[in-house]
Order: sequence, then C-alpha cells, then structure tokens
Amino acid sequence: MVFGKRIAISLFILLLLVLTGTLGYRKFLSVSWTDALYMTIITISTVGYQEVAPMTSSAKLFSVALILVSLGTVGYLLTNVASLLFESNVMAAIRRRKMENAIEKLYDHYIVCGCGETGSSVIDYLTSKKVPFVVIDNNEEIIASLNAHGILAFVGNATQEEILAKAQIARAKGLIASLSRDSFNVYTVLTARGMNPDLYIVAKAIEKGSDEKLKKAGANNTISPNEIGGRRLAASLVRPSIISFLDAITMAGEVELDLEEVVIHMNSVLNGVLLREARIPEKTGLIVLAIRKASTNKLIFNPSSDVIFNEGDTMIVLGQDTQVNTLRDLAGGNSN
Repeated sequence: MVFGKRIAISLFILLLLVLTGTLGYRKFLSVSWTDALYMTIITISTVGYQEVAPMTSSAKLFSVALILVSLGTVGYLLTNVASLLFESNVMAAIRRRKMENAIEKLYDHYIVCGCGETGSSVIDYLTSKKVPFVVIDNNEEIIASLNAHGILAFVGNATQEEILAKAQIARAKGLIASLSRDSFNVYTVLTARGMNPDLYIVAKAIEKGSDEKLKKAGANNTISPNEIGGRRLAASLVRPSIISFLDAITMAGEVELDLEEVVIHMNSVLNGVLLREARIPEKTGLIVLAIRKASTNKLIFNPSSDVIFNEGDTMIVLGQDTQVNTLRDLAGGNSN
C-alpha cells in the first residue's frame, strides 16, 4: 500500500512535469501544442532528437531545469516500481514456501480434490469442524483465493500420483473426489487407492450409474448431489412436516446440532459397559441414535439399553461439538 502511494505520487509529478514542460516550451519557443508536447517528451526522456525551433537562452535554461527535475522523478518512479515488484515476488515466495512446509507436516488429514460448488461446501464444512485438510484444484485463481483465506491449497491435477504425493496421501485419513467429471473422479479414486490402500475415499457421482464405477475404482462411498437435491425437493413437497422437523433438530435456534460418529477405543471407560450404565445423555447431553457393532458391522438403530459397548464399536450421536468432544474423551479418543 505504501509503495502504491509512492508510485501514484511519482506518476502525478511526472504528469505535472509534462504539463509544465508543454506550457513552458509553448511560451519560450512560440510553437504549437503538439510541438511543445514533443519537445517536453524528448527532453524528459533525454533521447536527443532535433528541436522543433531555434532554442533561445530562456528555452535552454528551462530545458536544463526540466531535465534535472525529470531525471529525479523518473528515477524515483522506476525505483519504486522495482521495489514493489521485488517485494511482491519475495513475499509470494515466502508465503508459498510456508504453505508447502505446512502441507509437508500434515498427518491424519483429508484431501479435497476439486473446488467447484460441491468442493466449496466441503471446504466450508471441514473448516467449521477445524480438521486438517488440503485442497487440490487446477484453477490458479481459486487456489490463490483459498490461500488468501489461510487454507492449504495448491494447483495441480488430482489424477496424477506426484500431485497426490505432494498432498501427503500416504499419511492422509480420507480423500474427497469432487471434480467436474465422473471420469476425472474415477481416475483420482484409482490413483489414490493404489497409493494408499487404507484411505477412506468418498467420490461425487454426477451421471446416473457412475456410482458403481467409482466403487469399483476403489471408492468407499459415493454421493450424488443431484440425486440428494432432487430427493430433498420432493420430500419438502410431499412430507413438509418431516423436513421441517429435520431442519429444526439440526438448527435449534442459533445452536447448530450435528450428527457425529464416535468410536470406542480399547482404553475407553465405556469398553465392556452397558448402554444404560454408560449414561451418555446425562454425562454429555447427546442423543445416541444408532450403534454400529465392530464384530458384525451391523448398524443398530435406536439401540436398547442392554447393548454392550466393545472396542471398535461406533456410536452415531446428535448434539453439539463440545458435547461430542466430551464423549470422545470417554471413548478414549479425541481425533475426529
């Protein structure tokens, strides 16, 4: 901003010099406006072309003064421009290296491939949950905007191994493929699955029937935004009360409630305890909607109080972030 003001001032002075020179030569040499402007430009630029009229003593003294002032002004302007360019390049390089260092240190993070409408919503959600993630997109303007907001992101083709390696896919927890075409998402899933067999991958399905291709490529789950949006529209029309109820429980006034999953760890105080003995609603304020048993991978909705928690079981709960964090402490793990 300071350099910008300096450049603006220098340009103003230079314009003032041109105006002053034009008026001066018109007076001292009695020439036309065009010839006066011409004399001013060749004098300021010191190119040394032939004068348009015989130089009087007054005109020569005026030229000397104009040259001295213009040299200082032009030199000052060029110095400021060079400083601005140098500082911008240096600062950009520093920011880029800082971001690269942060990406190199990522662990147990998520990779978002594609930052279209769906990808932007994913980024907003992950940001709100304060989980580590990095974004890959081939649009330089989008990446620059994300970097400006402090989001780790870089330009690249997510279907290429070297790009996914740069995103530290070997240490990543999950990947979201939300590129603009199903074929791109399939290639991304194939590449990611080959590089990290344990990675949890969710892919966006655009065309009907593409979900099967994505799962065969290695996606753990697929989501069709168009299909979900269509069902939501239809449900809002046919069953408006149910949709209103769902909206109400997930946004109670200014308090946002979320569905979260919490895994029971071996060192958990809940391991081997009955659901009724765990007293989760009393201790955390959460509602336990379902439990997925690790032994059978079966999802039990509205579980009875006689269900016993075991290591690896997953609870599906409804509540606020702070309440979920309390339950994660009881479950023996604080990671999302």
